Amino acid sequence: MFARMMKLLSQMVFWLLGWHVNNQIPKEVKHFVMIAAPHTSNWDLLFARGAFYIMGIPLKFTIKKEWVKFPLNLIMKPLGAIPIDRKPKNGGLRKKRMVNVMADLFKEHEESLVILITPEGTRSLAKKWKTGFYRIATEANVPIALGYLDYPIKEAGIGKLIYTTGDFKKDMEEINAFYSKKTAKFPKKFSVHKL
Repeated sequence: MFARMMKLLSQMVFWLLGWHVNNQIPKEVKHFVMIAAPHTSNWDLLFARGAFYIMGIPLKFTIKKEWVKFPLNLIMKPLGAIPIDRKPKNGGLRKKRMVNVMADLFKEHEESLVILITPEGTRSLAKKWKTGFYRIATEANVPIALGYLDYPIKEAGIGKLIYTTGDFKKDMEEINAFYSKKTAKFPKKFSVHKL
């Protein structure tokens, strides 16, 4: 019910503002890590989240478990929040690495899981991206989907899938080539990952 209501609301907002969606992901692909870029404005969340509702993609994002306690859980869970607890389950001394925790989520969600990651990690200029998305996709053996916003043409979408090869530099060159053709709301605040 919530997702249907949000889809209708998103469609109305996109229609009023002249935006459209473009989804190039085959329907049979149910597990992937989604990059969300460029990320230079708070408006990015509105358009990106709306686009995923319109495309019917059951998007999830990870958040500290403390953010999914009552009453915040009433908002965060329907939006797709997955609480993360990195404490060891067997009383060990070391916390699990976030990459391992997120890769394990794909094993726990057999039917479908799409995890959204903003590799820039900030709305300010970031010439070096956080590359956890690549390690998560490799460890979980799932592809990376290239989610994007292109403001001049008012398009929110998902481009191609990248299957990691183990050659990080080569794979990032392909990802960079894709994002170098997308224009952020504030272009001076966006950079592809500098290798």
